[in-house]
Amino acid sequence: MSENIILTTGIYDAIKEHLRRRKVSIEEEKRLQTELKGAQQVLRRDLPEDVVTVDRKVTIKDHTNDHENEYIFVASTKAKPKKNKYSILSDIALAAVGYKAGDIIKWPFKDGERKIEILKVEPWIQPA
Repeated sequence: MSENIILTTGIYDAIKEHLRRRKVSIEEEKRLQTELKGAQQVLRRDLPEDVVTVDRKVTIKDHTNDHENEYIFVASTKAKPKKNKYSILSDIALAAVGYKAGDIIKWPFKDGERKIEILKVEPWIQPA
C-alpha cells in the first residue's frame, strides 16, 4: 500500500471544499482529513499514470463482497453513473483517489467499512 496518496492540487482543493460542505460521513471526513495531511501534491503532468484521479478508468475489487467493477472517474459536472462515469467526489472515487494500482484500502463507506483493491488504472480519453 502507498505511504501517502498523490493528488493534483486541483483535486486536493476539490476534496477540501467537499469536506467543508459536509458532504461525507464523520468517519469519511476523519479519514480524508488524515489522507490530505500526508498527501503529496503534484502538477497534473507529474502525476504517475497508475494513480487514481479524474479522467482515469479504474478497475476496483471489493474484497468485502467479492465483486469487481470498472469505473470512469470524471469531473462532477460530467458524472453519468448509468454510463459508468462517476464523479471524482463520489464515495468510491474518494476512497480510491490518490492511490495506485496494487493498493489495498480499508475505507469507511456509508454502509460500513469495506476493503477494496485497485486492480488497474488507465487513462480515459473523453470521446469528442
